[in-house]
Amino acid sequence: MDRRAFVRLVGGGVVLAAAGASGGCSGRLPGEAIAAWQGPGPEPDLRRAILSYAILAPHSHNLQSWLVDLRTEGEILLRCDLQRLLPETDPFSRQIMMSHGTFLELLDLAARERGQRAQITLFPEGAFGPDRIDERPVARIRLVADDSVPRDPLFAQILRRHTNRQAYDPARPVPAAAWQAMAEAVRPHPLRLGFVGPDHPGGAASLQRQRDIAREAWRIELVTPRTILESFRWLRIGGREIAQHRDGLSITSPMLVALDRLGLFDRTRAPGPDDAATRSQREDFDAKIATTPGFLWLVSEGNARATQVDAGRAYARVQLAATAHGVAMQPLQQALQEYPEQAAPYAEIHRLLGASRPSHTVQMWARVGFAPPVEPAPRRGLDAHLVRA
Repeated sequence: MDRRAFVRLVGGGVVLAAAGASGGCSGRLPGEAIAAWQGPGPEPDLRRAILSYAILAPHSHNLQSWLVDLRTEGEILLRCDLQRLLPETDPFSRQIMMSHGTFLELLDLAARERGQRAQITLFPEGAFGPDRIDERPVARIRLVADDSVPRDPLFAQILRRHTNRQAYDPARPVPAAAWQAMAEAVRPHPLRLGFVGPDHPGGAASLQRQRDIAREAWRIELVTPRTILESFRWLRIGGREIAQHRDGLSITSPMLVALDRLGLFDRTRAPGPDDAATRSQREDFDAKIATTPGFLWLVSEGNARATQVDAGRAYARVQLAATAHGVAMQPLQQALQEYPEQAAPYAEIHRLLGASRPSHTVQMWARVGFAPPVEPAPRRGLDAHLVRA
């Protein structure tokens, strides 16, 4: 779910564009782009009220590929927007399925808060094959009023949860109580949570090894033209563009916005591996990863589509539990991606985390620590996700 971007000046010069999905640049996001984070206002349709929380779920590249059909009374049908995929970095749509899992988990939490039991049926018309997804629904959800359904305290963290890509405080390790809360949060879903900090046995060596893998995986993505160009497609530069799309990777740096308005950005060409922009991005990432005082991971048995959805649900709960303890989190998906150039980091992180292939899959790997707060990522709003008649 983390990317950066580059900008190449017309005429051959290169400047750096530091890009994070909010929080990484000096400008502010336009209010309309983050209005959804205020929560739903008065909403007579229970389904819409609940979905207003679900659309705040984390999503790879902030694509927000959720399509919702409300045309059948009392039912929510969730599909995937096939125009919002990542064929280069996520060729089998594993991350996309995880992102639908995060959506379903927040939906379930919001339903419980309203005294509703969300009856979720995954892949009601059959699961997707391992290589591609299609138009069939990911899930059918029916809400059933049930006063006995327990509310979940994680609901209170939905509006506070934000991915934080900044430098973390290396002198402030994640406390045991926070790790325990994250471990407890996973229990409803069949995944294994692992974590490490500097105060754990062998922690220093494991942290360094994981930092090294993250750096190499990030380098590979930067110097592979088709993968970095995939990120370019989802760049949103400046307030007007961010407000127009309310998705993707937001750049608000005033200098870079000004250059864009002058027509000096070229998003159709990837910088070379030795360009100043590439070197600067590597240095920026390396500096931030060096501050990381902890990592966590989620490992599944198998890699079926339902398992991927469960992994997303588990991750959403872990991040909400971390948020409750003031802990920041940033997914590091590069080494988990299944395109050929990442084969070595992919194999190495699986070995390091005890996920034997092919029987087990590392579904999520993230850096964890304490950092100053950041703005939320833009959201398109509920109406943008609804299937029209």
